[in-house]
Amino acid sequence: MLNATHLSDEELLRYSRQILLQQVDIDGQLRLKNSRVLIVGLGGLGSPVALYLAAAGIGELHLADFDTVDLSNLQRQVIHDSASIGLSKLDSARQRLLALNPALQIVGHGQGLDADSLGVAVAAVDLVLDCSDNFSTREAVNAACVQAQVPLVSGAAIRLEGQLSVFDPRRADSPCYHCLYGHGSEAELTCSEAGVVGPLVGLVGSLQALEALKLLAGFGEPLVGRLLLIDALSTRFRELRVKRDPGCVVCGSHHGL
Repeated sequence: MLNATHLSDEELLRYSRQILLQQVDIDGQLRLKNSRVLIVGLGGLGSPVALYLAAAGIGELHLADFDTVDLSNLQRQVIHDSASIGLSKLDSARQRLLALNPALQIVGHGQGLDADSLGVAVAAVDLVLDCSDNFSTREAVNAACVQAQVPLVSGAAIRLEGQLSVFDPRRADSPCYHCLYGHGSEAELTCSEAGVVGPLVGLVGSLQALEALKLLAGFGEPLVGRLLLIDALSTRFRELRVKRDPGCVVCGSHHGL
């Protein structure tokens, strides 16, 4: 059980730079230490998310990925390296994360998650980060988060464009992923088909990790009800307001009736 009431001398030194922030302090660091986080996908987005959350002192990371490391991954999936080619992404990430922070507890999900097992995995954590690369997974993760009332940090990147938002079903004013994207598009492309530049997924993943720390430690203003759009070609950022859809089939007022 994660119920720490204090930080060791080693932890005070390791996390000293963020403990210095009045928005974090000792209490915020303890909240991070006692947090459980699920990361869905250990690719371009999941790499910086996992690395930064492990470095920041999250107590327990639940990692979900059933793919293996391929040479074409290494251009952007920086948690893996050439020696990891052929290994499962879960095993590769576990080695890297424990080398970075040996105190980290890791729970692995190396098999594909169906609706039931995904629901169990989401209900076991305090926060979910969707770092997957396909719409069906994002929809399933969103539905599980709404059902379990667990906040979701969702990121996406393709070509030279990125998106980021936070969906918090604990808040009455928060939309969910389905409110924003509906049933998606049949013409949806993946990075393997359309391409993507490495630093862009690093940027989106880093922002996902930042939003996670804000939610877990309890500081700042999360991206709830807002969609951040990133144009890497011109280095421009735009923000759109997103409202909850009362008729949403996932989180609407009729849901569960």
